[in-house]
Amino acid sequence: MTAAQNQRTRPEGRVSRFFEIAARGSTVGAEVRGGLVTFVAMAYIVILNPIILSGGTDVAGNSLNFGQLGAVTALTAGVMTILFGLVTRLPFAFAAGLGINSFLAVGVVGQVTWPEAMGLVVINGLLIVLLAATGLRKLVFDAVPLALKTAITVGIGVFIAFIGLVDAGFVTATGVGSPPVGLGTGGSIATVPTLLFVVTLLISAVLMVRRVRGAILIGLVAGTILAVLVEAIWNLGPRVGTDGDINGQGWGLTVPELPGNLVSVPDLSLLGQFSFGSFERIGVLAATMLVFTLLFTNFFDAMGTFTGLSREAGLADAKGDFPRLRSALIVEGVGAVAGGATSSSSNTVFIESGAGIGEGARTGLANLVTGALFLLAMFFTPVTTIVPTEVASASLVVVGALMMSQIRHIDMGDFAVLLPVFLAIIVMPLTYSIANGIGAGFVSWVIVHAFAGRAREIKPLLWIVAAGFVIYFARGPIEALLG
Repeated sequence: MTAAQNQRTRPEGRVSRFFEIAARGSTVGAEVRGGLVTFVAMAYIVILNPIILSGGTDVAGNSLNFGQLGAVTALTAGVMTILFGLVTRLPFAFAAGLGINSFLAVGVVGQVTWPEAMGLVVINGLLIVLLAATGLRKLVFDAVPLALKTAITVGIGVFIAFIGLVDAGFVTATGVGSPPVGLGTGGSIATVPTLLFVVTLLISAVLMVRRVRGAILIGLVAGTILAVLVEAIWNLGPRVGTDGDINGQGWGLTVPELPGNLVSVPDLSLLGQFSFGSFERIGVLAATMLVFTLLFTNFFDAMGTFTGLSREAGLADAKGDFPRLRSALIVEGVGAVAGGATSSSSNTVFIESGAGIGEGARTGLANLVTGALFLLAMFFTPVTTIVPTEVASASLVVVGALMMSQIRHIDMGDFAVLLPVFLAIIVMPLTYSIANGIGAGFVSWVIVHAFAGRAREIKPLLWIVAAGFVIYFARGPIEALLG
């Protein structure tokens, strides 16, 4: 048997062919590292999603259990990440979308019960699957000009970096009208957790510049070790105590302490706890408007994230398409259905996947690693909480910088292109919403090109989508009129 024949019969050879590892210039080692880094960058969702959802009380006076939410958040993220990796063979991990879970906790459950809210999420997912399966979602994707697709990539990069800076306490709200945000505490880096963010960022950056393999992962591990040592010495504790007291020197979501109990049994009682009773409770029109809002947020957040990640991974072609696009769009819709069915909120592709891509992930094998770690996280939640948010945030800033480099592909000499591109990029971080940035870019592109005598350059579907975004932006007054 020749060496080539032996390679084809080896298990790793079959894995490589299935995931197209060699064809994409990757290795099994790079995929494993990338999957691990993506998980580390996303692990906070197992804590943050329960914090957001458990904080909302529905019209019946009920709230969701924090521990149960943690279990279903990890379960759904793990299953959907693995499914996406196997079906599309792409390194894009899934978890509960932050925009939608916040909207549910703040804007939806004040009108319906939690099961009814999750029922709306299921309907939203089914509609996305239908749009993707019929090809309409792909048509909308194709109707977007390449400059706007690239701007979405850049905007997501800036958004990722901004999330990292805010989560690390490097950028904070001032509490006044102007300026709305400022540096650290009182204009200074005055806390140890934020200082460790800076240290982790610099370690990662130096390793990146020196082209060290696993630079982002090494930076995260080094930062976490430092954080554990600091906490053991100074006992900083959480930023917000159990009694609600604020500790200005404390950690954000996670205190980096070695856990005393490594294993916990997941409580999956929330599985299947959804209902379609919202249409009867608040009426067909009001419920439809809520579904419309969920659909637009889910649809365009995912489209923007897919665009940005595929470009960062070098998998997008000249038109911005990437391999198995239709399958990816269908599975993304399934993520919304699964999120509603498990009460973990709509699961969608996560921008933090860029951390793994920056580490070298190029195939769905990385998703298998990330998904398996999420499934393990159901049982080892204490271990996943060792990495403090401040340390994990450093990887987001590094990835944001990498994604922003795509701006070099945009022709800035045409103001009809420049303004929509600028709005798409800047609105994302300033409104904390990918969908808002995409909408600002779409609407301004259509209006500017139409009144500049270049209406023929606008594809019909882009007109329709832009009109939809106008309704999306005006949904508050519309809901008030319907009410």
